[in-house]
Amino acid sequence: MASLRRTSRLYSKISPLLQGTRAVTQAPNVTQRRTFTASQPFPVAQYGGRFTVTMVPGDGIGPELMGYVRNIFRYAGVPVDFEEIQITKDSTEEEFANAVICIKRNGVALKGSIESKYGDMDGCSRNAELRTQLDLFANVLHCHSYPAVRSRYSDVDIVIIRENTEGEYSMMEHENVKGVIESLKIITRRGSERLARYAFEYAVRHGRKKVTAVHKANIMKLSDGLFLETCRNVAEEYPDIEFSDMIIDNTCMQLVARPQQFDVMVMPNLYGNVVSNVICGLVGGPGLLSGRNYGDHYAVFEPGTRNTGTSVAGLNVANPVAMLNAGCDMLEHLGLNSHSELIRNAINKTLNVDMIHTADLGGQATSLDVVQNIIKELQASTKDRHWDPALLQ
Repeated sequence: MASLRRTSRLYSKISPLLQGTRAVTQAPNVTQRRTFTASQPFPVAQYGGRFTVTMVPGDGIGPELMGYVRNIFRYAGVPVDFEEIQITKDSTEEEFANAVICIKRNGVALKGSIESKYGDMDGCSRNAELRTQLDLFANVLHCHSYPAVRSRYSDVDIVIIRENTEGEYSMMEHENVKGVIESLKIITRRGSERLARYAFEYAVRHGRKKVTAVHKANIMKLSDGLFLETCRNVAEEYPDIEFSDMIIDNTCMQLVARPQQFDVMVMPNLYGNVVSNVICGLVGGPGLLSGRNYGDHYAVFEPGTRNTGTSVAGLNVANPVAMLNAGCDMLEHLGLNSHSELIRNAINKTLNVDMIHTADLGGQATSLDVVQNIIKELQASTKDRHWDPALLQ
């Protein structure tokens, strides 16, 4: 009976994907460039000049880090109110559904990592399911070096754009016979095209010069072959952007040997997960970088990789920078650029000038040491802004 339920659930997921694939069996006409645009504007909850954002603390150190975000936003005078709703690995289907409704209502969310249960045949990844239900097809991770943070390279500046809803993370697995598991990797032309176009449009908007598609089309000739073919078709619409492709295993080797050769990288889901962790390791670890998840209608911001662990009361060992950077990404999405710049400047001065580093960066500072120094910088900046006579003239 359990096997029948899993099979039924499998086909309920794959059916709309197959229907969508039939609708786009032909390659798009590339004689005229088409600009990537959302079918509808992002719905944003804003009342009286203040934004309402869904906060999902998640598991592990997530709740601790969200407390730091709240505190720093208060000192920076950020006009954002958080509607907190919890999703954990133990949440029920009803609790998860309520969280999805909350994010859809507000349009924007700040999220911690939700741990996945291992070995639960009927379970699924809440992180992946959330992205799928909200159709957050693009994950954007800007990987860059911090000058004062000890790392392998000091001049890394790479943008990873990862497909978020298909590939091996489609959560379509079943046990066909006892001891034989089938896992379906779903690649559609529609999904590949909208991701590739998003990557090229990102390169145009941000002055990037090169896009590299990462794949394994030499082995997975149909699935990754379709992804690569679609990227090449879209690349023809952007003659000013250099395009290349690279096999995933060679990509990992090239990243650790000479990461400076990469600019914007676009790839399916699983490869993006691996590559983003490799690059995060090169620039200092998972406690620094933030990730952005975009769809046509909603946006969710979170740490770039699984910076989870266990929150221990009174120990304060977690690096809060990744979550704070995710908060700054969210502020820029809401158009609160001055507040984002204020907080980012305080973060950069804390890391690069004051050299306040947590243990994961080779330092001895606690989480509160980092947060308190950021608050001190915020207070100094806001005092100068409001009381410096030169600024008031």
